Amino acid sequence: MTLEHFIDQFGYIAVLIGTFFEGETVLVLAGFAASRAYMALSGVMVAAFAGSFLGDQFFFYLGRAHGRKILHRFPSWPARVERAQELLNRFQTPLMIGFRFMLGLRTVTPFALGLSSVSAKRFFFFNAIGACLWAILISSGGYLFGQALEFFMEDLKHHEVQIIGGVAFAGIALWLLKFLRSRRAAREHKLR
Repeated sequence: MTLEHFIDQFGYIAVLIGTFFEGETVLVLAGFAASRAYMALSGVMVAAFAGSFLGDQFFFYLGRAHGRKILHRFPSWPARVERAQELLNRFQTPLMIGFRFMLGLRTVTPFALGLSSVSAKRFFFFNAIGACLWAILISSGGYLFGQALEFFMEDLKHHEVQIIGGVAFAGIALWLLKFLRSRRAAREHKLR
C-alpha cells in the first residue's frame, strides 16, 4: 500500500480518531499531507474540529459521571486534575478555550471541568470555540511546515516518508516524555 493510497483511504478517519484522544502530531502530519495535496486542508480542519470537540465532550461527561472513581484508577491524574482545577479557579473562560495548547493538560482538563461546577452548556460553547481555533492553527502549522520544506528542498516527493517518520518520531518522543513526567508527578503527589 502506497502512502497516497493509505492517506486517501484512511486520512480523514485517522485525523478524527487521533484528535479525539490528543492528536497534535496527527494534525501536523495531516496539515503536511494537505500541503502535498494528499488531503484537503479544509477537510483536515473539519475532521480535527470534530475529533477534538467530541473527545473533549466525552472526557467532560466522563468526569461529570464517574470522576472520583476514575481518579482512583489512574494514579497520574490527581496531580494533573489538581493543577487544572487551580487554573480553572483563576482563568475559567480562557482555560476552556485554550487548554488544548497546554502541554500535559490536554486530556485531563475537560475531565477536571466535568468534576467542577462549570455547566455543560458553558463547556459545550467554549469547547467548540477552542476546538475550532486549535484545528485551524495546528493544521495550518503543518501545512506551512510542508510549504516551507518544499521551498527549501528541491525534490520533496522523495523525502516525504522520512519527513512523516521524523515528525511521527518527534510526536511519540514528546508523548513518552509527557508520560514519564506524569508518572513522576503522580509518585510525588502520593508522597505528599
